[in-house]
Amino acid sequence: MRFVLYQPDIPQNLGSAIRLAACLEVSLDIIEPCGFPLNDKAIKRAAMDYGGCADVSRHDSWDQFKNWRESFASKSSVILFTTKSAAPYCDYAFQPDDILLFGRESAGVPDEVHTYADTRLFIPISAQARSINVINSASMALGEALRQTRTFPVRP
Repeated sequence: MRFVLYQPDIPQNLGSAIRLAACLEVSLDIIEPCGFPLNDKAIKRAAMDYGGCADVSRHDSWDQFKNWRESFASKSSVILFTTKSAAPYCDYAFQPDDILLFGRESAGVPDEVHTYADTRLFIPISAQARSINVINSASMALGEALRQTRTFPVRP
């Protein structure tokens, strides 16, 4: 299972994403450019003490991510979480090698990314709400995907 952030805008969310990936033992991919300076020092600061146990990969661009996927994860499905979907995430049958993709906090993802995704899912929310924080959404989606695939980490 992989967790992907497309051009994140908020550094604190990246820190939460690193911690989430470390705690759930899933790989985190960051597709740049980000809405803030991203370097090894910034990642280390955002990760706090979780950086050492998180598997984080950086991709300089959307094209670089697509090339990586086609080379190393071509059999994996890219599942985009978006408000522009008709399928709720709890109705989807996740697989252990799925790639869960989340868009920018400010703008989601462009049409090219929507088109590229194998599946588009949404998390049902109140009609009065606009959206859920991207890391809260990722927590819900990863929790459901790991539950279905029975790939939760086991604490000794």
